Amino acid sequence: MKAKHQRLILALAALVAIIGAGLLAVSALKDEAAYFYAPNDVKTKGVEPGKAIRLGGMVVKGSLKRAADGVTINFDVTDGKATVPATFSGIAPDLFKEGSGVVAEGAFDRQGRFVATNLLAKHDERYMPRELDGMTYNETTHEMKAAP
Repeated sequence: MKAKHQRLILALAALVAIIGAGLLAVSALKDEAAYFYAPNDVKTKGVEPGKAIRLGGMVVKGSLKRAADGVTINFDVTDGKATVPATFSGIAPDLFKEGSGVVAEGAFDRQGRFVATNLLAKHDERYMPRELDGMTYNETTHEMKAAP
């Protein structure tokens, strides 16, 4: 066999191996991926109970209720078009509050309630950690100082 044919066969084998690896990776990730859904997507398209997803939207004002056990939180998530009831058991992030953005990871139960296993609170571009509240940044000296 000529060297030209050997290189061609080797290149084709490498291409088949790369395509095969890509297909295996996509196949493995298909079941593990958590997609982002807005409440309106859930209402219009539906999501099967037990499927791991991410639900994103705003926490409805007046919907945040803490259970007597101290760790369970019931709230509603909206995107302005639809509202979905949700629950979370655990320690919520400090930025999680009514009227703020949230991305909740979890799954729907059979009753249509979203059961979150993790909450990711969103903040706006003016966010400043509590420790730095009331401080200003001096761009010349690159220091933080108490506001006058």
